[in-house]
Amino acid sequence: MVGAAVGLGTLAWGTLVERNRFTVRHEVLPVLDPGSRPLTVLHLSDLHLAPWQSEKQEWVRGLSVYEPDLVVNTGDSMGHADAHTALEYALEPFRDVPGVFVHGSNDYYGPVFKSPLRYFAGPSTLHRSPDLLDIGRLESFYESLGWIDLNNTARALEVKGNRLELFGVNDAHRGWDRLDRLPGALDDLRENVGWNDSTGPEPLSIGVTHAPYQRVLNSFVTNGAHVIFGGHTHGGQVRVPGYGALVTNCDIPRSKVSGLSTWSHARRTAHLEISAGLGTSIYAPVRFDCRPEAVVLTLTS
Repeated sequence: MVGAAVGLGTLAWGTLVERNRFTVRHEVLPVLDPGSRPLTVLHLSDLHLAPWQSEKQEWVRGLSVYEPDLVVNTGDSMGHADAHTALEYALEPFRDVPGVFVHGSNDYYGPVFKSPLRYFAGPSTLHRSPDLLDIGRLESFYESLGWIDLNNTARALEVKGNRLELFGVNDAHRGWDRLDRLPGALDDLRENVGWNDSTGPEPLSIGVTHAPYQRVLNSFVTNGAHVIFGGHTHGGQVRVPGYGALVTNCDIPRSKVSGLSTWSHARRTAHLEISAGLGTSIYAPVRFDCRPEAVVLTLTS
């Protein structure tokens, strides 16, 4: 009887309270050249936004108070076929703020009902006939904000005098990552980019992925990334105090399921920033010991 009461209380907390206790995680990363101006990076991931989630929309809008210099969106912003207007409202305050984005599969496909317990059985699989979302509308909106598409490509930005080489991949969880394209894309970028000051600082190289599979992280490090951003894991979504996340929904170690850490490969190391994300599937609306988060990462010299 006591066990049942504890279980019901835990479920109620996770579904009714904690999944709406949005928080901001602050990190400082000294990776810029000496004398460089600091950059405030807002990392958004896994909003899984539904049109009725007004509290989440207002909270995301309020993040503009941090006055980010760069927004990094690591995908799965959509959580419902009718969420476009809600998402556009939530992100409107970041218009004309430089930004980059990659997609998760939930930006292409609507959610489908399945038992929430399947999440803990291993990495999820794609439903055979999900609803197709309007990815064109999503991309057009991002681009209207001034954000750059990094799905399987590389681009350059100069922000507050800092040179940024940015590259990314489409959702590796669905096998849409084209790691074979990155070396050529980076070669083209480095060959053709025209920085404003020919004697300026060395570029900071940033890799962006939705799903932080090891093959992606290894490739990013090999291709020279200094900092890597990822999402997808939901921080495990359900954690056991003293043990941590039960699953990662990919092959990343549980110890790196969220937060700021490092990733090493072939004698090189990059800083790894994984967001626990801001949402869940509407069919698995629970978080425990894993608050939804946005990340404000300050890059300093």
